Amino acid sequence: MRETNFDGIVGPSHNYSGLSYGNVASLQFAKDISSPKQAALQGLKKAKTLADMGILQGVIPPQVRPDLLALRNLGFSGTDAEVLQQAYQEDPTLLSICSSSSFMWTANAATVAPSSDTKDGKCHFTVANLRSKAHRAIEPQNTYQSLQQIFCHEDFFRVHSCLELGDAFSDEGAANHTRFESTKTNQALHFFVYGREAMNRQAIQPERFPARQTLEASKAVARRNNIKEELCFFAQQNPAVIDAGVFHNDVISVGYKNVLLYHETAFLNTKATLDELQQRMQGDLIGIRVSLDDVSVEAAVQTYLFNSQIVEPEPGKMVLIAPEHCQQEASVKAFIDKMIADPNNPIEEAHYFDLLQSMKNGGGPACLRLRVALTDEEIAAVNPKCWINDNLYNDLCRWVNEYYRDELNLEDLRDPSFLLQAKEAIQSLHGILGFTRTC
Repeated sequence: MRETNFDGIVGPSHNYSGLSYGNVASLQFAKDISSPKQAALQGLKKAKTLADMGILQGVIPPQVRPDLLALRNLGFSGTDAEVLQQAYQEDPTLLSICSSSSFMWTANAATVAPSSDTKDGKCHFTVANLRSKAHRAIEPQNTYQSLQQIFCHEDFFRVHSCLELGDAFSDEGAANHTRFESTKTNQALHFFVYGREAMNRQAIQPERFPARQTLEASKAVARRNNIKEELCFFAQQNPAVIDAGVFHNDVISVGYKNVLLYHETAFLNTKATLDELQQRMQGDLIGIRVSLDDVSVEAAVQTYLFNSQIVEPEPGKMVLIAPEHCQQEASVKAFIDKMIADPNNPIEEAHYFDLLQSMKNGGGPACLRLRVALTDEEIAAVNPKCWINDNLYNDLCRWVNEYYRDELNLEDLRDPSFLLQAKEAIQSLHGILGFTRTC
């Protein structure tokens, strides 16, 4: 198995609308002027840098926004121009919801189970329903279609549509899922972290912000993805950190192979959770604990330390891919320096990236990517035009510079010419990526 990363390309409608209650950064920077062009180029630069380091790196295209079908389903009618104008005049929030570029955070797109871990020996994807937020609940159908275009070979891949049956099965994708792998046995462990039990009224839940991932959804996804039962472990996120703005587990812990970088407050019972993980990993788990004395929960949320990626450019040498915010906050930078200097863990370097446009909406390096472990044969079966190389990177940068605006605000979203430009942009990109169906 080789771990690959598929980064979501930021969409032309990237904007700050403050739609995500519970996401501190999203609320803090609501109504700021955004730069879609800068956001897309920042994300692509991160992906290309990882590709240059030797990480197999792919891309997933953005979706067309504003979403006219969603607006029409909400009762707006007439021509496209009339629908946009009605929405802007009657309820600008609805226009914002249907114009969000939040699909860029591909960690929420789906949960993945590699072929080595499944009963039928195929790589499975279950698209997340994202039903806890209206602006994200409009994404799954297009995500399903994109994943089918990329992982198109049915001999190797199964792409499942999202879970139904309402709020009890609220699923936020891989942002609450980590696949570990033992260096001793090569056996995997799928670690599902949930925020609440929807069907247990006595269960502990957060009090301020909603818990987005349910235990019921996590178990259903594990079944959908055909994962062997003995490879699954379910644990509850700490409700107190959800109330502090940790809306997904990947804002408070990050894992790779047999390494888990975690805050001591991450789980409802962190010690018991780590003990169980260690037992299931047969003593092979390397837990890197971040205490409250090291980094406060507030600093972790502000800097997205745990939304960093852990990658392995060379066997046995792990690198932390972190936001620049981590370098700028003294306590976080001090912890990273201490961690790198410690010979007892395999993370030897940290690389810092400017992802300000994404960070202001509450998404760091790990939010931008979907991890997919593949065999060499499966890698060869992926749509080859989606792999980042020098030519594709240059084509994508030219494409962004041609179609994306330097600045965007809410009023721009009601402009019919913006919608036409966005549609043309996505059609052009689908051509670059070799998609057989377009918008």
